[in-house]
Amino acid sequence: MDFQPTRDQRDLRAGVRELLAGRYGRDALRAAVDGESAVDRELWRELGAAGFFALRLPEAEGGVGLGLPEAVLVFEEAGRALLPGPLVATHLAAGAVPGAAAGAAVVTAFDLGERGGPLVSYLAEADAVLGAAGLPPGEPVRSADPLTPLHRVTGGGPADVSGYREAGALLTAALQVGSALRTLELAVRYAGEREQFGQPIGAFQAVKHLCAGMLVRAEVARTAVYAAAVMAQAADAADGQAADGEAADGEAADGEAAEAAEVAGEIAAAKLLADEAAVRNARDCLQVHGGMGFTWEADVHLHLKRAWVRAEQWVTAAEAEEALAAELSRTATGGEAR
Repeated sequence: MDFQPTRDQRDLRAGVRELLAGRYGRDALRAAVDGESAVDRELWRELGAAGFFALRLPEAEGGVGLGLPEAVLVFEEAGRALLPGPLVATHLAAGAVPGAAAGAAVVTAFDLGERGGPLVSYLAEADAVLGAAGLPPGEPVRSADPLTPLHRVTGGGPADVSGYREAGALLTAALQVGSALRTLELAVRYAGEREQFGQPIGAFQAVKHLCAGMLVRAEVARTAVYAAAVMAQAADAADGQAADGEAADGEAADGEAAEAAEVAGEIAAAKLLADEAAVRNARDCLQVHGGMGFTWEADVHLHLKRAWVRAEQWVTAAEAEEALAAELSRTATGGEAR
């Protein structure tokens, strides 16, 4: 396997970064924070026209026909820009919910808390809830992130999103990686500009260590996300070939189950590392900024608050740790999980 992005993948990432820089720069971010709605419908449709939501939808169904490795690159850029909205749920709904692929519909999901609790983000802005027959009633609750409004569903139980959980966790991890890389950039830039005792604060060893730790966390998380995406894509391709061929015998079925468990473990590890990188990098970025970082005018606190919310989406830390423990137990016992 080649884990280096191809030229087409690098061009895709650059194109998305350019689009978001032009349509959702800092001024737009701050306007959204002070505005009444977190979801810009016009921008949502532009993302749909650019193929953001239909990226993994087959070309025969009107999609772009790419895979998870390309999707994580695109979502990494969205995380870097701190783009709000139920991006992952709408992407997963492409082909299942009318209008989702084109960005004409905003789709949210029961993706918060362990196994999908009663909290739903962006319910007031959504046209549909992934896996649900309609929009459930809900009461607004206070959210840590000003651009992630939350509602507590008051009628009916949460819709089953288990079939989307692994892809949702991986794409959310990519958003977290983008945020971790962005807070690293902000910290390094500020450390080079802010002077104390006649020199930039980046010259001091304590600040250097903070920034170095941020870099290590972000790159380790990014590597884990890329690796999980490649492995999941390869597993999907193998499953497709098996479905086109004859029915698998017992040995082949056991091999497929082991591969699925391995992929689940890789995705759990990627989510765990990405959540840690996003939260801790935002905290260290605040530390580098000092008192300035705690002001409302600085953007650092927005990254921290979004990272807290994303850490609870699709797969929590506790669930990821359990999945990793199960995979380690399986491999240690020769494939029989305990």
